[in-house]
Amino acid sequence: MGKLSNIIPVSDLRQGAAKLLKQLQTNKEPLIITQRGRARAVMLGVDAYEKLEHEKEILRLLAKGEKEIEAGIGYDLDSVLAEADELLNKDSL
Repeated sequence: MGKLSNIIPVSDLRQGAAKLLKQLQTNKEPLIITQRGRARAVMLGVDAYEKLEHEKEILRLLAKGEKEIEAGIGYDLDSVLAEADELLNKDSL
C-alpha cells in the first residue's frame, strides 16, 4: 500500500457516500475514515477486497507449505510434476 492520501472524516462519508463509493471503484485505493481526527475504519472497493483476500490465501498456503517442508511432509518434485502432467493430459483429451 502506498501513501494514505485518501483520508476523510466520517462527516464527508455521511454527506457524499455515493461519490466515495464511485471513487473506491475507480481508483482501487482504500479510504481511511476518521472520527475526531483519529483513524477508525478503512473502506475498500469489492475488487480491491477480493484481491487482498486472494493474496492472503496464497500467503497462507505458502506458510502451510513451509511448515510441511520443515516437518518433512510433502512430495518430491518429480512426482508432483508427473502428476501435473497426467492431469494436464487428461484435460486435453
